Amino acid sequence: MDLISNLALGFSTAASPANLLFCLIGVLLGTLIGVLPGIGATATIAMLLPITFQLEPVSSLIMLAGIYYGAQYGGSTTAILINMPGESSSAVTAIDGYQMARNGRAGTALAIAALGSFFAGTVSTFLVALFAPPLTEIALEFGAAEYFSLMIVGLVSSVALAHGSVIKALAMVALGLLLGLVGTDIYTGTPRFTLGIREYADGLNFVAVAVGVFGIAEILRNLESEKTREVLMARVTDLMPTKEDFKRMFAPVIRGTVIGSALGVLPGGGAILAAFASYTVEKRLSDRPAEFGRGAIAGVAGPESANNAGAQTSFIPLLTLGIPANPVMALMIGAMIIQGIVPGPNVAVEQPALFWGIIASMWIGNLMLVVLNLPLIGLWVKLLKIPYFVLFPIIMAFCSIGVYSVNSNVYDLYAVAFFGLVGYLLLKLRCEPAPLLLGFVLGPLLEENLRRAMILSRGDPTTFVTRPISAVLLAIAAAVLVIVFLPAVKAKREEVFVEED
Repeated sequence: MDLISNLALGFSTAASPANLLFCLIGVLLGTLIGVLPGIGATATIAMLLPITFQLEPVSSLIMLAGIYYGAQYGGSTTAILINMPGESSSAVTAIDGYQMARNGRAGTALAIAALGSFFAGTVSTFLVALFAPPLTEIALEFGAAEYFSLMIVGLVSSVALAHGSVIKALAMVALGLLLGLVGTDIYTGTPRFTLGIREYADGLNFVAVAVGVFGIAEILRNLESEKTREVLMARVTDLMPTKEDFKRMFAPVIRGTVIGSALGVLPGGGAILAAFASYTVEKRLSDRPAEFGRGAIAGVAGPESANNAGAQTSFIPLLTLGIPANPVMALMIGAMIIQGIVPGPNVAVEQPALFWGIIASMWIGNLMLVVLNLPLIGLWVKLLKIPYFVLFPIIMAFCSIGVYSVNSNVYDLYAVAFFGLVGYLLLKLRCEPAPLLLGFVLGPLLEENLRRAMILSRGDPTTFVTRPISAVLLAIAAAVLVIVFLPAVKAKREEVFVEED
């Protein structure tokens, strides 16, 4: 009964005219940036963080959430029509989706992706509503030692799910933690690592770091490697799948939803991992394995359902524990902090309308995506023809104005430029920036809980292993770290990284 009443509160919040408008803006903008390859949800949300400062907390978070799962939807359009995934999680869709388009079934492929995504989004939203409250109640029992250990698990998991070198991923986490230390010591009030610049006494601006590392660095990389986009067809028809299509997509959609829902909660990149896992499962279970790579319906339905379900369930650790499962969730935490909200289990207790409003808006947003975007496919096809050199000056100007508007601090613009170059350099060195951002977000919280736990235990470090929950979490982190250093796992990581390049 509590679930029904909570969902009623959520839908009444999400269905207000203002929140419906921002949900619509979010999903349309998310679809747009998903359709335009090279921008991405992470960079877009980073750029829009300054705007959220002027909005109501629930409206801003509903809009940012809509951008995230809208981008997962939009990425499939370019993957199918021009074999260029708008989002990393849509890379698998391109394998068979583009072949379906070449066979004259682009409309069917797009409809299968849309319907599979809607079903997966509906189921995973229900799972978020079902599991978030009990997890929140458990989290309320956590002390400083448990939170410290939980954050260690999150950071180690981000290393495990990053691609490429384990050492580089660990270095990115360490760099993020160091950047999070810039500012004033929380207990002594002493400035540290500020280089004598008073404007950095409150620490580095999260928006400036995020926009630089993801937004500006992504722009520089796209300018370097822009590809010519050739749209396969100017007009897409036959959007309704046949009875045989529905029959062949049913089981893959169910399996993709289950896989995505389970893997979405993992820190690092659950939606991407879910899409790859779903494709592998479908290929192994199929009675027509030869069709894969030549236009298999299951190769579109399964991964698209999985990446959308993964995008939704990644909100579970964010809403219940205040722990980001991926860079976008880290940005969502940044948006909550900007609004004066302390991320964690207390959000559900202190601001239930916000908590349940976000959950309810996911279902409304997924419905909007299906109702609005299939008729707008012609518009997205036209947008694909816009050259990137026309887009990037507008994006750069938007970034600069947005970052400066947060604190009216010119040093934030210097930080954007600096971290943009740092982000580009990291990409050239084949270092993933996602663990850096997670380290930067969790660093201050990690330090605060570490020092609080040490104070409460009167300087006894064994408190982290004598408390049962903390000890279990640290054991999990240690086990994950050992696994990623196994030779077979390291070789597989490098192989996947090369394939994605």
